[in-house]
Order: sequence, then C-alpha cells, then structure tokens
Amino acid sequence: MAARIYATGGEFVTIPATGIIEYVGNYTPPPSPLLPSFPEVNDSAASIGITDQLKSPGSNVDETFFYTLSVNQFPCTNPSCSGSTRLLASVNNVTLILPKTVDILTAYYRGIRGIYTPDFPNFPASSFNYTQGTPLKEESRSEFGTAVRILEYNTTVEVVFQGTNLGGGVEHPMHLHGYSFYVVGSGLGNYDRIRDPPNYNLVDPPLMENIAVPMNGWTAIRFKANNPGVWYMHCHFERHVSWGMAMVFVVKDGERPNEKMLPPPPDMPRCGGEVSSPPLVIGEPDTTMGKREDAE
Repeated sequence: MAARIYATGGEFVTIPATGIIEYVGNYTPPPSPLLPSFPEVNDSAASIGITDQLKSPGSNVDETFFYTLSVNQFPCTNPSCSGSTRLLASVNNVTLILPKTVDILTAYYRGIRGIYTPDFPNFPASSFNYTQGTPLKEESRSEFGTAVRILEYNTTVEVVFQGTNLGGGVEHPMHLHGYSFYVVGSGLGNYDRIRDPPNYNLVDPPLMENIAVPMNGWTAIRFKANNPGVWYMHCHFERHVSWGMAMVFVVKDGERPNEKMLPPPPDMPRCGGEVSSPPLVIGEPDTTMGKREDAE
C-alpha cells in the first residue's frame, strides 16, 4: 500500500508512505511491488474521484442547509496593528465566538439565558459567485456571533458545504462531533441546487467522520439527528477553527427514555467561571429538556 498527502496550499513533505501487506496461507508471494503512480499533490479532481468511489447506504432529507466556508478580514483596532486588517474565518459569514463564562452545552442543559442565540443562518446572507471573480466588500464581511441551529430529534439533515475564494481559497476538512455522516455528492465550482442533487449518490455513499471540502468546490453530507446534545461542527485546520470557522447544532431530546440527553456525572469537575447551580442527579434530568429553542 502507498499513500501521499493531498493539499492545495503550503509546503508539505510529499514522499509517499508505504507498507507491505502479507497474507497467511499457501501461496507464492509476488516480487517486490512497484511504487504506484500518484496524481499531483494539489489535484482536487483526483481527490474527489477517489472519495466518490467509497460506498455505503444513504437516506431521505427533512432539513437542507447551505453553508459557505470563508476566510475573512476585518479592520484591526488594536494599537499594535491599527490601520491594517486581521484574519477571521466563518461559516455563512458568522465567525463563532465561544462564550467565556458558561459553555453552550451547560447553558442549553440548564436553560441559562444570554449565552447563545438560536438563529444560526440556514444560508449565507447574500449570494454571489463563490469560487470565481472578486467578491464585494459586503460579501466578504463577517459578523461575530454565538449562534446555534436547533434540530428536532431524528431529523434527517443535509448540509451543503460551499468553499469560497475569500482569502485566496483553500480546501476545508470539515468535522461534526457526535455523528458520522454520509457524503452524497461533491464537485468543483459553485453548487447548483437544480443541476447537482440529481447526480447525488443515494445508493451507497461513503460514511465518514471528516470530509475535505475541495478548494473552490462543494461537498454535500447527510446525517440523522438521533444523538441528543450540543454538537460542534468545525474546520479541522487549527488556525481556521481558532479564527471562527465553526458552528453548533443542538439536537433536542426524543420521546423515549433512551432518546434523552444524559446529565453530567455527579463528580464532574467544575470549570473556572461556571455559574453556580444545584448539583444534577443521574436519572433525574431537567424536565424542560427538549424545549430549549427559547434559551437565548
């Protein structure tokens, strides 16, 4: 077996990693294998072609979201860099700011208001040519926010990730906590909601935990929201997630006992700055769970 890195920007070690698999049994081993040929390190079409060959079952859809992935700029107000700009990253032009006093999970579980808002946008604020041309200033602008998207239990969700040329464009390895997801389609250029869905692989799409959205391209995933809780979705490039390319899904409880979000353990260590509240007892979850869409 042999593998080489795929990346569209930066300097990387491109020497292939190799290994030999030997099978137990009565057979004549072949001579030393030749190293296979590889596509170019930045060949996005080849990467998509390999991903499209992976197989497993698909599903129908209840909710569809279109999420643009961008590297943005904003004016620097710090005296050390006044007059210049700093880098942000965003999903649908929202740069995630994590709360400092109480985390979103605790705020949702305990119904603490003022920590987040339940209004993460299903689509970007404006439509433009995401992968070509020069975006307008308003198209490249990002807003700070601590917003979540609330999902009913067992909802089947489709998310279309659209890469943009903001910040020069680069691929984004997107990861969703709490779930694996089916990759039903991908391509280069701008996603077309009329042309592209008929070409989805709904028979045997790959089941993944992380997917690289191609540079100036798109990827569509599907998952069933059957794991109640608060789940972080983000780019796996450390600098992009630290710049704010992330969002949060809140999946509400189902009706049956095994479809409820579990309480924290009684011996869970406290975080600095967490608000004080009575300890929660396992087996006695908050009765308001499943009705947290108004927790702002």
